[in-house]
Amino acid sequence: MLQHRPLLDSSDTHSKDGLGIAYQAPEINLIPFIDVLLVILIFLMISTTFTQYQELSITLPSVAGENASARVKEIRVAVSRDGKYALNGNVVDTASLMEKIGLIAQQNEKTNEAALNTIRVVISADAKASHQAVMQVLEMASQAGLTNIVFATQDNLTSSQKKR
Repeated sequence: MLQHRPLLDSSDTHSKDGLGIAYQAPEINLIPFIDVLLVILIFLMISTTFTQYQELSITLPSVAGENASARVKEIRVAVSRDGKYALNGNVVDTASLMEKIGLIAQQNEKTNEAALNTIRVVISADAKASHQAVMQVLEMASQAGLTNIVFATQDNLTSSQKKR
């Protein structure tokens, strides 16, 4: 009579099912999986480092030209915390500020070809000045046709911090 003999030895790692067939439990080898993960991790670290350096290294253009011949005339408007205005160092009220800004814009328009682009309105507002007071100066400049508006700020860094 024919007998079934298992091909593999029955040892501790082998077990038999109900039919008497021996099989070995599958074993998961983690070493190739860990190798693949390490390669992916190294690739991500290297590519991230290159991306950071690429974003930071910039080359600014250089210019060998001369300064523009047209000088920009500045209208300096200071706004205090209580809503008072000063035009080029002289304290003025709201109505006369509007008149003087309009008058300066008209005089400059008569003398220059590119009139309103050569006037810069510099607004120096107190940190506690109301938003409405600053908006009034912007509106006055807009009504006079002045579009070159700059806000003056203060640098809070000390001289030792600037050297770094």
